[in-house]
Amino acid sequence: MKLIVGLGNPGKKYDETRHNIGFHVIDELAKSLKITLNQEKFKGVFGFDTINGEKVFLLKPLTYMNLSGEAVRPLIDFYKISIDDVVVVYDDLDLPPGKIRLRQKGGHGGHNGIKSLLAHLGTEHFKRIRVGVGRPEPGIAVANYVLSTFRPDEKQEVEEAVSQAVNACESWLSKDFLNVMNSFN
Repeated sequence: MKLIVGLGNPGKKYDETRHNIGFHVIDELAKSLKITLNQEKFKGVFGFDTINGEKVFLLKPLTYMNLSGEAVRPLIDFYKISIDDVVVVYDDLDLPPGKIRLRQKGGHGGHNGIKSLLAHLGTEHFKRIRVGVGRPEPGIAVANYVLSTFRPDEKQEVEEAVSQAVNACESWLSKDFLNVMNSFN
């Protein structure tokens, strides 16, 4: 079994924000894989299907970003999914819009959603796809920035990054993550 988690905040007012790029990737991946996110349980909304003979889950936590681990841990425990078979997709301030980076493990880098996952999973050894959202201009608070929408001049780059992240997720369903990293980094 495999689990792909996209981090974000629930609710219409957050839909198009930088912080919700993980949700956006999951929505696009669900369309591509024809998986309906129609189950609301474990403090999240998810769906699954069998792809290449393996059950694949897509999850969007409904806990708000800072409590993401509260949705991921129960789903992993209930379905007995190995941490080795989890990928988390989230926004990254240190990458410009349009860029993605894959990692096999790491710290939280100041990201509160990842802090929550580290606390609930008890390990930093889970796969990640970081999607660049850029840094705020001087004088703009990070919290306000990540809850803002992308500028019109960034939208094409952002859509390309979302598409790359979707392709990386799909590639991981049939290839080793290290190979996927080498292809997309």
